[in-house]
This record gives sequence, C-alpha cells and structure tokens, in this order.
Amino acid sequence: MTVIKLDCTLRDGGYYNSWNFGADLAQRYLDAMDAAGIDVVEIGLRSLKNEGFKGAFAFSRDEYLAGLNLPEGLDIGVMVNASELVGENLEARLQALFPQQASVSPVSLVRVACHVHEFAEALQATPWLKARGYRVGFNLMQVADRSQEEIRNLAREAENWQPDVLYFADSMGGMTPEQTGTIIDWIRQEWTGPLGIHTHDNLGRALQNTLAALDKGVSWVDSTVTGMGRGPGNARTEELIIELSERTGRPCNLIPLMSLIRTDFRPMQQQFGWGTNPYYFLAGKYGIHPSFIQEMLADSRYVEEDLLAVIEHLRHEGGKKFSRDALDSARHGLHRETHGCWAPSELLQGKEVLLLGSGPGAREHRLALEQYITREAPVVVALNTQTAINPSMIDVRVACHPVRLLADAEVHAELPQPLITPVGALSEDVRARLDGKQLLDFGMQVVRGNFSFETTQCTQPTSLVIAYALSVATSGNASRILMAGFDGFGADDPRTAEMHSLLAMYQQHPQALPLLAVTPTRYSVPVRSIYGM
Repeated sequence: MTVIKLDCTLRDGGYYNSWNFGADLAQRYLDAMDAAGIDVVEIGLRSLKNEGFKGAFAFSRDEYLAGLNLPEGLDIGVMVNASELVGENLEARLQALFPQQASVSPVSLVRVACHVHEFAEALQATPWLKARGYRVGFNLMQVADRSQEEIRNLAREAENWQPDVLYFADSMGGMTPEQTGTIIDWIRQEWTGPLGIHTHDNLGRALQNTLAALDKGVSWVDSTVTGMGRGPGNARTEELIIELSERTGRPCNLIPLMSLIRTDFRPMQQQFGWGTNPYYFLAGKYGIHPSFIQEMLADSRYVEEDLLAVIEHLRHEGGKKFSRDALDSARHGLHRETHGCWAPSELLQGKEVLLLGSGPGAREHRLALEQYITREAPVVVALNTQTAINPSMIDVRVACHPVRLLADAEVHAELPQPLITPVGALSEDVRARLDGKQLLDFGMQVVRGNFSFETTQCTQPTSLVIAYALSVATSGNASRILMAGFDGFGADDPRTAEMHSLLAMYQQHPQALPLLAVTPTRYSVPVRSIYGM
C-alpha cells in the first residue's frame, strides 16, 4: 500500500498567526518538506472571505504561489471550507475560487472541510473540480460521536460522487486507536476509495491514532511541523516521518526540517503555545471544541479557575461548535440564580466600605491603610483570600467564583472572617469543605449588561468578584466605597478593557455608590491619596 504523506502546517498553523507566514519561511519549509519525503503540502486555505487582515496563505492564490520556487516532487494542495460552497450558485463560487485549470495552476489537490450537515451538498463540487484536472478530497469533521448508521450513510454519499480521497478528522481530539479502527470499519462498509485521517493531539494520541489508522488500511495521513495547528495541534510531521521510515526501511533526510524547527517553529511554539496540556486534555475527553481552549489561553482575562469552570460548563451544556458568544456566555453563565437569605444592610447600612483588591498597591501602602482603618473604622471587605494588611483588620470577605471557591475552600475555612458568598451556587463539595465556616448568603445571578441590587440578592453583568463586592456594598446601602489594591493591568491587557467597562456600567447606575481609589490605579474612577485622608 502506498502511503500519501500530507503536511498541512501553513494551513492549520495559520489559525495562530492569521496565515501570515513570510515568503522566506514558506520557501525553506517547502524545501524541507521535499527533502523529508512529504508527498503533498496543503499550503493554505483558498477563500473568498476577506474580513480583517490575513496573510497570503489564507487565500493561497495562484499568482502568489507561482512566485514561490515549488519543488518539482511536491504536490500542492489547498483547503476550502464547505461553508463557502453550499447554497446557491455553486458553479459561480467554484469559478471564483479556482479560475484556472489544474494544468496551469500550482495547485493540484483541493480538499473540502465539511461538517456533517454540509457534506451531501458540498460533494456536488466534485465533478466540476475533477473536470478541471484537480484531485479532490473531502474532510469529514466531528464524526467521532456519530452512529454507525450515520457514518455509513455519509460514506455512501461519498461513494456516489467518487472524490479521490475521503478523510475523517478527530476534530475534538478524543478518539482512541480502538475508536479509530471502528470508524474505519464503518466507512469501509460503503466507501471503496482511498481513505485518510487527520488527528488532533488533545489526549496525546495523535500519532498513535494515525499509526493505528495505517494498520487498518488508511493510505493518506496528515501531520504538521511540531504539531502546529489549531488548539492542541496535530500529529507531528517529524515523528510521523521517522515512524514511516522505520516501517518502509527507507531513510529520510530530516536535516533541513530539524533546522527549520530550531530556527522558526520552536520560537513560534513558545510564542503561540500550541501543543496539548491539561485543558486540551479535558476538552478532548469531554468533546469540547479545542478553539474554546485556544481562545481562553490567548486571553489574559481567563485565569485557571475560569478555564476549568468554562470547561465544566461546556461539558454539560455542549461545546462541540465554537463561537465567541458561547464562550462569553460560558464564562459568565457559571451560576444558577440564587436568592440568598442575608441582607448586607445588617453590616453596611450607612457605613464606609474599604475594598481590598489583590494588586500590589494595597501591600505597598499597607501602613497608611492600617492607620486609616484604625482612625476611621470603615468596614474592610477583602476579595477572596488576599491579606495585604493585618488580617485582624479585615471584617469580612467576598467570593463568588465556583472553581476559585473550590480551590480556596481550605484557606477560607481557616480564615477567621465571615464569608459573603452565594451559598446556593456552591457545589456540595465546596459546602462540605466550608462546614463550620460562617457564611453570609447573598444571592446572585449573572446577566450580561445588567446590574440590579436587592435586599438579599443581586444581578451583575459578569462573574468577577469585584462586581459581586460592588453589589454587596450597594445592596447594603453603604455610604461610599474606597478601593485599595486595584492597580489595573497594562493598556493592551484585555482585563483592563473589561474592568473599565464594568466600572463604567456600575458608575452609570442610578443606585451606584461613590467610588474612590485610595491607592494608585489605572481605572477610570476618582482617586485620592490614602496619605492625605
């Protein structure tokens, strides 16, 4: 059996750098692929969509590719998303995407990436492309959880249209070698042509599943240099080549590839961070689209507890299809509505509240803060477990994030202050760990774009603990809120924009209390020095 080795680094890896690979890197990459014995390079996407800046390999136009020195022994492919083909005017779309015959185009292979619901209609592009001399492949995505009957029906559709190769992708990265073999058996009951596989490395099984597929007769295999690809990445080209070389007994020249990895791809990996980790592992295990993890890891607003909480939310609510709206809803929709039974007015009515954040300003100006507390006796409210000042001066703590509470439960249990928290939102595990702790049950729900303050509960726009603390003080009819340790982040940090938006929304609310930062801050709130108060 002849095995076709297809490397799709510049296409799949482009999800990290918007397909903006320089021509020099592309040339050295092509030369390395040729030396290593790769048969096909899927050099990028072919697309008509042009929103925001993307590099050359998001379009992979013939004119640009012709400017590269394409090795004679290397076939060039491009991928088209089926979403650009389905609908009316299929032939017009194809003509716009592929204006030249394959005989004069640098491209010889066209692969179409299809969700299951797009597959039957997208297959209709096959005769048009083949008539113009292109080899045609179809990549079926997210088939791991489909039934035998569904997969057989899909394979039967492909058999009717006869593309040159039918691929299936382990889109969520959760397959085992056994599952891989089962899906191959089901496809083979209806599909007689060449079969390919594209694996993801969530569980560290990308290479293992690829080799298992080869043992079952798959003849097209995908890989990328260092595994570069969306989410946790793919089977690594350098490892797959070594395995295939051992199987065939044919030596391979890895020197140009290993040099390229050292000079270019390892630094890019350090910058962009592809490759599996515990978060991708959980996503693969629970069938969550890896783009959720990739987006969160690239966004500094998502700390460890956010990542784990979103994964747990998507595990139960479903996360097979990525969207940024779904991600945002998952992050802030972590709590069911709770009504609470404790009124903050019992503690805060008419009093000044000093909120202690986790920024370095609170610790740096600790002495002045402690002197102010001794002199003016505000109600000191600390966020989560931080203790920037003398712990005996802290009156109460607030915490509302379910995963953060799970991580901090033992610490909270040892701290002497009462804990204000939405008790109804806590898991049984957290409640058990806080057994014996004085909990002040102030309910909450998260509704985007909404602040409201009631006697024993609140509605707030995010799950951030600062939003909860502001709600507690406002519902408690405090006189004003002093803020210490809210230094802020860099101008380009997404957390800065999020906090600016939150504080602006709060200050515009008719029930908002006066805010006053008393240590240095980058946020848009009035500032006075604690030293002059």
